[in-house]
Amino acid sequence: MRKEIAILGSGFSSLAAACYLAKAGNTVTIYEKNNTIGGRARQLKRDGFTFDIGPTWYWMPDVFERFFADFGKKPSDYYELIKLNPAYQVYFGIRDFITIGDHLDTIAATFESHEKGAGRRLKEFMKIAQDNYDIAIKDLVYRPGESPLELITLQTATRVGQFFSNISRDIRKIFKNPKLIAILEFPVLFLGAKPSDTPSFYSFMNFADFGLGTWHPKNGMYSVILGMEQLARELGVTIHTNAPVTKIEVIQKTATGVWVNGSLKEVDIVLSGADYHHSEQLLEPQYRAYSESYWNKRTFAPSSLLFYVGLNKKLDRVEHHSLFFDVNFDAHAAAIYDHPEWPKEPLFYASFPSKTDDNVAPVGQEAAIFLIPLAPDLEDTEALRELYFDKIITRLEQLTEQSVREHILFKESFCVNDFINDYNSYKGNAYGMANTLLQTAFLRPKLKSKKVKHLYFTGQLTVPGPGVPPSLISGKLVSELIEKYN
Repeated sequence: MRKEIAILGSGFSSLAAACYLAKAGNTVTIYEKNNTIGGRARQLKRDGFTFDIGPTWYWMPDVFERFFADFGKKPSDYYELIKLNPAYQVYFGIRDFITIGDHLDTIAATFESHEKGAGRRLKEFMKIAQDNYDIAIKDLVYRPGESPLELITLQTATRVGQFFSNISRDIRKIFKNPKLIAILEFPVLFLGAKPSDTPSFYSFMNFADFGLGTWHPKNGMYSVILGMEQLARELGVTIHTNAPVTKIEVIQKTATGVWVNGSLKEVDIVLSGADYHHSEQLLEPQYRAYSESYWNKRTFAPSSLLFYVGLNKKLDRVEHHSLFFDVNFDAHAAAIYDHPEWPKEPLFYASFPSKTDDNVAPVGQEAAIFLIPLAPDLEDTEALRELYFDKIITRLEQLTEQSVREHILFKESFCVNDFINDYNSYKGNAYGMANTLLQTAFLRPKLKSKKVKHLYFTGQLTVPGPGVPPSLISGKLVSELIEKYN
């Protein structure tokens, strides 16, 4: 039976859910509080430069292919993909860096050059990682988190130990070189927790990295959002921007509509792809499934301090994706997870998309994005932003042996306060809730409200977890639950 469905937010999970629900014959309307769609995956344009405000890594291309295939389409129908070679570069000091190629054989040779036998051991490790990927990404993450029994399969039964060990311990059993260890631990940071708190099973992220490669959508990640928007509109979805939802209407424990710009929109189903905690604040207290105490006890993925910088020259000795691990990894991780504070010496990530894509910066100039992971809920001031910009630019100049500061045309920043203001993000987190053992699958906040009929949730704080591919999957899962229960 055709349903009227209101969706809050227009990020990856909301757009994915909208497409599936419209395909099923429902009337779907998206309400986005900001003036452009995309949620955290918006775009900044200034003076001929184009920046992805949010995600910049395109991993797990098979998840995107599976999404579009569900509608008889391919990603190439909507955007162009470029495989990066090298995938990325990791700096450990001046003229001390490791470049990760675009093929496992090349990466294994690189590992071998830094530690005898490491190339062979990497390939053995990757076989396990690929098996885990096949189990997780092709099967387990497409389960809705309704029951612990979803995790029990013949394949997982043989891997129980991998849920009670951790990535950090496993990698250190196989490799001794601290630089190789840091590179192998890096991908699980996308899951929002320390490697020592991330179950071994999540080594599938290493296969996503070394096995499937790193890609760049032409014109940036926002091209994917625009492609999904086009698909959604082709399916009949209506999208309203500048349309914040201020209340979810509940009558007799049933969601019956949403209040948008002072007007009630009556619907059959309400689906929120907005921040889960914020979404529950749109309900009367008695209808909220999770208390403030619950949220305060969760382990959240980091927030971030980001800078979007236009440079009047091309930079040398950096790649499209460049990681700067020249300071103590554990100390920075402790400042995020153990005793939240601004890190004294931060690791940082830099993206220079104009190394690959001529469309994102004027000729002869460079678009630069810098990211420092931070604990959520930190004090955020202009003075702190400036202090940390100075820290990372000074190190960038030292490590790459070139002048940068004097070539800056402009910079804009985005931090904790902006995540809260623009996305209603709980404590200003950037990536949602971490995928620790006790926050995995059925232990995450539910897709289906436990207290209100016809109310559903999707996105990074529910299943399957943080990241762009999981957000696409989350949209599919919630659409299936809506069809199942309505």
